[in-house]
Amino acid sequence: MSQDIDYGTLMHTAMRGLIQKVLTNVSENGLPGAHHFFITFDTRQDGVELADWLRERYPEEMTVVMQHWFENLDVGDNGFAITLNFGDAPEPLYIPYDAIKTFVDPSVEFGLRFESPEDEEDVATHIVEESIEVEETPVQQDADVVSLDSFRK
Repeated sequence: MSQDIDYGTLMHTAMRGLIQKVLTNVSENGLPGAHHFFITFDTRQDGVELADWLRERYPEEMTVVMQHWFENLDVGDNGFAITLNFGDAPEPLYIPYDAIKTFVDPSVEFGLRFESPEDEEDVATHIVEESIEVEETPVQQDADVVSLDSFRK
């Protein structure tokens, strides 16, 4: 009986665990230095909790910023709750880790992107199409030999 190792699922689980650890550290110690996060999530995902007016404004996905003002950050095993400010109106949110599409900390140029199985199929199809279109043509270049003796003292 042959079994495959599902590396994609294992990697996503590990990356979501990394996000949980980072957010746990922030909830205990605050954001260090210039760190801040852009978190994009699927608002249609089961378990996402947000105000009706936000769901109407962002029916598919939403990006939130954790930087200067946030409160009530509560990190759990399946997701996190946070209150963010939207035009001077604090709004509580609950974001399951499975709903996260991207997690970016631009202060250190770090980012994670989660692809759904449909996205992965599109990427694979795109790669296959590109590989079919690519033709190998030998590139011929003439080389110039430069003597460094004239630059030495």
